[in-house]
Amino acid sequence: MSKQGKICTAIGVLLLAAALLLAAYNLWSDAMASMRVRIVLERLVPDMEENTREMRPSAYSGAASADDAAKKVYVPDYVLNPEMDMPEEQIDGQTYIGVLEIPALSLSLPVISAWSYPNLKIAPCRYAGSVYLDNMVIAAHNYQSHFGKLETLSQNDEVSFTDMDGNVFAYKVAEIETLSPYAIKEMTAGDWDLTLFTCTVGGQSRMAVRCEHMQDDLEG
Repeated sequence: MSKQGKICTAIGVLLLAAALLLAAYNLWSDAMASMRVRIVLERLVPDMEENTREMRPSAYSGAASADDAAKKVYVPDYVLNPEMDMPEEQIDGQTYIGVLEIPALSLSLPVISAWSYPNLKIAPCRYAGSVYLDNMVIAAHNYQSHFGKLETLSQNDEVSFTDMDGNVFAYKVAEIETLSPYAIKEMTAGDWDLTLFTCTVGGQSRMAVRCEHMQDDLEG
């Protein structure tokens, strides 16, 4: 083999090794992200359930009759004050605002209050807005355990978000968009109740899932 051929072969081997290392790193990062999510949910969900019990102190079980129970209707704080800050919970130095669930993808994910690149390695993050104002935008990495499968969703697939007080907000997928990676303003554009977005593999574009409220939100 000529000297030039050996050089080309060596370059090819190095490129293949680099690709394998990158693939291995991505798999490791995804596994770590999945593990972090499980650890956070194990602590976050019981806290949310406890908060729910405290916010609804046996309003119905203590009623003397069905008529009394019907009169004791729980009205969440956000209904009276939609501009209020979303309640938060601190876990290992991170601040969480609730749990996002996407049944079609078998996903249950904690949501961090404020986004940053380091935070995105841990869990999905609120990018903008509030669930109480019907304009929340949630960003996440394209890990398979985060938003890596968003593109497989279909219209009318269900999505829900549960805040730290146990209030459940039910949505359905209305539209799926592919946007430029530089389309920053478009992420918060439009009159959508909830937007989920992530980068595609390689960062060539962004996938945005736009959601609308279902008829009735649920209470935890």
